[in-house]
Amino acid sequence: MQPTTILSKNANKSWWYNIVTHLTFYVLLFILAGIALGIFNPPLAVKMEPLGKNFVEIIKLFINPIIFLTIVLGISSIGNLKKVGRIGIKALLYFEVVTTFALFIGVAIALIFQPGKIDKSGLPIGDASKYTSNPNAHFDWIKFLQSNLTLQVLFAAIIFGIILNYSKYRLPVIHFLGKISHYVFTALKWFMYLAPVGAFGGMAFTIGKFGVKTLIPLAKLMGCVYLTCILFIFLILGTILRYYKINIWHYLKNIKDEILIVLGTSSSEAALPSVMKKLEKMGCSKSVVGLVIPTGYSFNLDGTSIYLSMAVIFIAQLYNVPLSAGELVMIILILMLTSKGAAAVTGGGFIILSSTLAALHKIPLEGLAFLLGVDKFMSEARAITNLIGNGAATLVIAKSENEFKEL
Repeated sequence: MQPTTILSKNANKSWWYNIVTHLTFYVLLFILAGIALGIFNPPLAVKMEPLGKNFVEIIKLFINPIIFLTIVLGISSIGNLKKVGRIGIKALLYFEVVTTFALFIGVAIALIFQPGKIDKSGLPIGDASKYTSNPNAHFDWIKFLQSNLTLQVLFAAIIFGIILNYSKYRLPVIHFLGKISHYVFTALKWFMYLAPVGAFGGMAFTIGKFGVKTLIPLAKLMGCVYLTCILFIFLILGTILRYYKINIWHYLKNIKDEILIVLGTSSSEAALPSVMKKLEKMGCSKSVVGLVIPTGYSFNLDGTSIYLSMAVIFIAQLYNVPLSAGELVMIILILMLTSKGAAAVTGGGFIILSSTLAALHKIPLEGLAFLLGVDKFMSEARAITNLIGNGAATLVIAKSENEFKEL
């Protein structure tokens, strides 16, 4: 699959020709057009919401079939079930360590730059009652597992792949699923040409509905979130990748289309199917990609972890609530567990923030209302960092398991 180029035979063309026939160019162009429309004609921009929303919803239709096919074919190709188990355990350990780093760096930057030390009288206030009405609200892991179809498909694919390894019909089934996988990825390839339209709709709606003016009072918080995500990507992930002899700039260049799609749609899921294919093209085995990426989208939310930790400190600073070293550690420990399910439930981030604040019995829950107005503008940073983090995890696991072919 090559969703990155519209015309494939352009190797001998001019540099300008190569740019204007590349999907990245059109995604970026349409994002800028969406921003312009949101600024100059907000009512019309808001009406563009279906373009972005429907694009993401259709992409989501590809996710579970691709996960199922990739994992089943991957496990079947490995043949060694002990290795499959080792990859899974190694991935989960990696997720926990790296997301804990994300939480620590989020708390540290918030304490250093103090984004909450501002006058809250002029801040945009949203209605946070549905998150704060029940002070005893907590994140329900049973509901998380029941509502997370991706994890259910992941588990089903692993079980089916294991059974298939022992079946006498293994080869014909693999051949059949291989054909299905080819058709699914071909359909995705053609649909990805609509990515610029989806990015345009998502960005136009965001700017048109929430407005650039809402950013001004909370610009310090937004700046801290984006700064922290950038530092995390290049310092933490960059160092980890360098240890495995992978250049982070080379990696980011390979997934630039997916980064722009996430920027336009504010959804890391919009890029999940195509980033899986990109990682295979970079050299990761199908089995590692199939096991790590779907699991990572539930348990390796680096950007979300950064945002959640900074949001708690921000609200504490907004209300001049001092936090002891023990309370800071408690915040990190709570978020280490609850942040894993933030992406599975609508409003999950605010539910987790509400439960964390309730557990501390010290920071006012109504502080969430100040975040609602600008949360959408910070979702891009979270989603892009989640995407980059999951891809980096896949590269690391593939390298450590000798499941990476240098291209």
